[in-house]
Amino acid sequence: MTSKSMNVTKPKYQQIAVDVAAKIVDQTFTVGDKIHARSTLANKYSVSPETARKAISVLVDLEIVQAKHGSGFYVHSMEKAKLFVDQYQDVQSIHDLKEDLIDSVKKQKEELSHFSEILDKLVDQTKRFDSFNPLNPVTFTLTSDASHLEMTISELNLWQSTSATLIAIKHGDELLVSPGPYAKLTAGDTIYFVGHESTLQRVQNFFYPN
Repeated sequence: MTSKSMNVTKPKYQQIAVDVAAKIVDQTFTVGDKIHARSTLANKYSVSPETARKAISVLVDLEIVQAKHGSGFYVHSMEKAKLFVDQYQDVQSIHDLKEDLIDSVKKQKEELSHFSEILDKLVDQTKRFDSFNPLNPVTFTLTSDASHLEMTISELNLWQSTSATLIAIKHGDELLVSPGPYAKLTAGDTIYFVGHESTLQRVQNFFYPN
């Protein structure tokens, strides 16, 4: 077993301690083997002697390595080395999962942003399409509460009041296309008209004033 690439977010001495422990687990070092002198570790990992000393101290504190006075440091427990490495990798796994989650959320935000841009373009193009196609008819059904019932088209002055151009009236099953000036509007009629975006609101206000 070899250790994974060391996480630069962890202190360097801790990374070294984990790497040495991993070498004990995969039996690069066995119980009883002498660990490299601190100066050798410092050279191997390109760190200061003080950083190497801290790494050895971690291993001694965890009883993975045993210090023998006047002799040096020796591998003491493979089991405790494995426990240390496993715990470290669990922490790393949590860190990796967190990073994956953050990355996934970031990608989702980017996708939502892209979707929003597409939606904005669609709405903009739809508005442009509507503005360039003013002949698309709008329907509006009159109830008995509507104003101006039983009045002729001529009397209504609908275009002057609303800018709506009346193109048809549906009365029951009968559809009167291009009604003349003497056609009357009654309750239940559906009118078909064309105009600009604000025309519908004007028609509503015309027949149902506040």
